[in-house]
Amino acid sequence: MQGFDVSELVPRGFVVESATKDDGGLVIGIWVATSVCRCPMCGGVCSRVHSQYRRRLSDLPAAGVRIALILRTRRFFCDTAACERRIFAERFETVAPRARRTWRLDDVVHCLAIALGGKPAASLSRRLNVAVSNDTLLRMVRRRGPRSFPPPAIIGIDDWAWRRNHRYGTLICDLERHATIALLPDREPATAEAWLAEQSQICVVARDRGGGYAVAAQRALPHAIQVADRWHLMENASSAFLDAVRKSMRQIRLAMGAAVIDPSLLTFAEKLQYEGYLRREETNAAILSLSQQGITIKEIVRRTGYSRRLIRKILRGQRSDVFRVRQSSLEPYLPWLDEQWDAGCRKGAALWRALRLRGFRGSLRVVSEWSARRKKSDKLDPAALVRAPSARTVARLLTVGRERLSKAETITVAAIERGVAVLVEAREIILEFQGIIRRKALADLDAWISRAQAGLVAAFANGVSKDKAAIEAAIALPWSNGQTEGQICKLKLVKRQMYGRGNLDLLQARVIGLG
Repeated sequence: MQGFDVSELVPRGFVVESATKDDGGLVIGIWVATSVCRCPMCGGVCSRVHSQYRRRLSDLPAAGVRIALILRTRRFFCDTAACERRIFAERFETVAPRARRTWRLDDVVHCLAIALGGKPAASLSRRLNVAVSNDTLLRMVRRRGPRSFPPPAIIGIDDWAWRRNHRYGTLICDLERHATIALLPDREPATAEAWLAEQSQICVVARDRGGGYAVAAQRALPHAIQVADRWHLMENASSAFLDAVRKSMRQIRLAMGAAVIDPSLLTFAEKLQYEGYLRREETNAAILSLSQQGITIKEIVRRTGYSRRLIRKILRGQRSDVFRVRQSSLEPYLPWLDEQWDAGCRKGAALWRALRLRGFRGSLRVVSEWSARRKKSDKLDPAALVRAPSARTVARLLTVGRERLSKAETITVAAIERGVAVLVEAREIILEFQGIIRRKALADLDAWISRAQAGLVAAFANGVSKDKAAIEAAIALPWSNGQTEGQICKLKLVKRQMYGRGNLDLLQARVIGLG
């Protein structure tokens, strides 16, 4: 220890008595060189010493060496007559009563627990020569709880999934500070309303298009400006156009000359889907007939046994796709397959093995079905092979740039545009709405609502009209819920670090502590 001042290692205010080295590291004896101490109960200055004892404290390691402090602690008599405490142990600024670690080591350990959680932080602590277990780390996070935050003025509110489709919570974000300030155990309007009612200084609430948070904000903060999320507005507009395409699938098939499907051209899997389509059409016709008779949805549910959601989809014309809407895994490889087919390679197994070398991860059955379909198509009239794509594919083709379409896709789009004018108008209306959001053209919103309410996207336009004030604020103000979505991603990361087992208090302490 020659040439080294051990007093530089100990917290300020302490005097070094001794310093020894053992197998566990460096052991330093310290005490406070004062003759008086204040009573923690009454604050009186006391000088009579009753006794003394020694405490062992862990401190920050130095140069990879673990440091233990042996603190000589004195007990004093309290001479104040009115004080309830007769004997007390002296207190220290850098060491908490009954603590086994110094404050500065506690702060480092707490930061590790906030950033990494239990076991990962304990593993890193061992590498840093700090002896602390994962349970101790989590207890420390819970004991300190979430850090305090200044009263927010502009917040974002959104839901997050404890378990998707089963249980949800609510996250509230301070949009000015870019930090999470609260987690609520559910997404019920009453829970959000109770929290918002305690924050009367809030003047702007950014939210998604759901009605629950809108109701809670209106009841708790009637003076606050509600701002609809711009990303959700764009996504809702795209969904509205997809619904319009689904309603128009019959007209699209007629325009493409694919209103009649030849079962002889279908593979076995497609025949099963086509038979299901025919059964769905019978169900659709029966439910539409009941609706035309003026029977309510509730009564149709009671008579047929189908769910309310399914009946609403049928009445809106959203249940008429023949084949599955998902994209085939062969889609990126179709040009290469066509080249191989024209070159004379007609065996499905050989094509599949060649595709595997090109990165294809699908099964042999997918390629075999494709080759069987091609063999049938070579023997029949090409005019009978017209097949309408799915609603999702049609929506993509109608909205993507023409320069990105193949020749066959361009012909398909041209046929749809000639035969289904109302769908073209719906596309123009949706693109106009998205342009209003991007350009922040608030003055054009009223005219757009009037035009859209007369077309295929009338339901979306009516929703915009009902939430008009929040949408106008989204166009005019810079605030949006994007930061809240980012905080939810951070929450998911923390939750997965703990294998999904963190309770609300632990999640809240870690997420708010990371902010």
